[in-house]
Amino acid sequence: MEYDVCIVGAGPAGLSAAIKLKQMCQEAGEEISVCVVEKGSEVGAHILSGNVLEPRALTELIPEWKAEGAPLHVPATDDRFFYLTRKHALRLPNPPQMHNKGNYVISLSELVRWLGEKADGLGVEIYPGFAASEVLYQRGAVAGIATNDFGIGKDGRPKDTYARGMEIRARATLFAEGCRGSLSEEVMKRYNLREEAGSDPQTYAIGLKEVWEVAPEKAKPGHVWHTVGYPLDQSIYGGSFLYHMSANRVALGLVVALDYRDPYLNPYQEFQRWKSHPKIRALLEGGTVLQYGARCLNEGGLQSVPKLSFPGGALIGCSAGFLNVPKIKGTHTAMKSGMLAAEAAFTELTSTSAESGAAADLAAYEDALKASWVWEELERERNIRPSFHFGFWPGLALSAVDTILLRGRAPWTLRHRHADHEALQPASGFAPREYPAPDGQVTFALNDSLYRSGTNHDHDQPAHLRLRNAGVPAAVNWPIYAGPEGRYCPAGVYEYATDEHGREKLQINAQNCLHCKACDIKDPTQNIRWTTPEGGGGPAYTMM
Repeated sequence: MEYDVCIVGAGPAGLSAAIKLKQMCQEAGEEISVCVVEKGSEVGAHILSGNVLEPRALTELIPEWKAEGAPLHVPATDDRFFYLTRKHALRLPNPPQMHNKGNYVISLSELVRWLGEKADGLGVEIYPGFAASEVLYQRGAVAGIATNDFGIGKDGRPKDTYARGMEIRARATLFAEGCRGSLSEEVMKRYNLREEAGSDPQTYAIGLKEVWEVAPEKAKPGHVWHTVGYPLDQSIYGGSFLYHMSANRVALGLVVALDYRDPYLNPYQEFQRWKSHPKIRALLEGGTVLQYGARCLNEGGLQSVPKLSFPGGALIGCSAGFLNVPKIKGTHTAMKSGMLAAEAAFTELTSTSAESGAAADLAAYEDALKASWVWEELERERNIRPSFHFGFWPGLALSAVDTILLRGRAPWTLRHRHADHEALQPASGFAPREYPAPDGQVTFALNDSLYRSGTNHDHDQPAHLRLRNAGVPAAVNWPIYAGPEGRYCPAGVYEYATDEHGREKLQINAQNCLHCKACDIKDPTQNIRWTTPEGGGGPAYTMM
């Protein structure tokens, strides 16, 4: 199949790019064919975000979004920021970046489905359930993508349901896969995009989230809480969010930076501990948890943004890493990046003949982004996250100086020196952590939570989580790091079992995978490679 533009990923960035392209076509009387491939079973199925939306980019893209029924129903009305100890909550002044007047408490998966409808109405062809598994190249340039085959058994042989994947050839390909996109990472390496930009290693966090229905008398639509402190110790960057939505729903979660050192740390169990805090438990008791999920997010900020364009395409949204960490927002910047890439693609494709065979040059996108409010925003906040490499309290003090006294105009730029997997230390330097048993009311066993994610994969397919060297887990990860895969994964994908010879062997339960990418990021030897499973597999989020 041939298109002018192929977009990989139906998230905020990808759909904004598609919509913008078609809007420009309508205004100019041009025709550009656009397709979006999405590995989730439907648009929004893989979208998870603790989200208080700043509607700036949405207003630029669809000025009449209120009249057109965008699912932004709950204005943020009350901001609260707490420092938690084991039993108490100390209210602190809200950091300036976390003032949410004019923003909306939303479900991003619901907004993305609405954007998908808008794109479809403009003539964008959207293919949910098709996983882009391969980048196509021609004469040194990206020429599109290929989707993986359906109906391949664990043994690698075709089943009765076998169907060959498609090649989607495109003049321009936009990668909007989200954080740690597998094809985006391939393209970065092939074209040395980090080296070209002189960027730091990307740094990440794992976000664990639940949506609850709470008792009506406890629901306060529009209330926005953030916390730092308990249960994380001061060597770990992270915090929590709790957002009151409509219909007595509350979205809540814990975010843990993946540059932690202790291999015994279990982010899922830390999330359960956080829910047990008296401040949080009081809200949740008597309520019902509706959905659970997890996803990694970029935290590197401006310093970790790679070169954005390459022959034949560009990186947009969280594939490149535009999350504003201090603001705890990335949807508006992702959408704007997609819109700017669309403008560059439109200009390039309408001024260059398709018959010329020349690779699309989207360098104008990068120039436009650096001249936009996205770059200005990230530049202003660039020192906040790396200041916490010095520790929690020094980081808080440095952030205050940078934000309040210098107003984001510090003459220095702090750097991210190491990738997250390099931070993990041998288990011999730490004590195993004992976590309390779940109570089944506020805290839950992992398998119970996993059920609420709706995740599902055909068991009879090749594992999409692959080991570069099958001997490394038993030779390195277990004896040196005490098998950290079984703890940093929020879905129980990895577990060690004793074989018939009394040796520990890694078992991979790929069917449990939430597509969070934590294993691809945190594995200490970078031995785990995340690839796309058969299209349509994975979580089935509806309100995340």
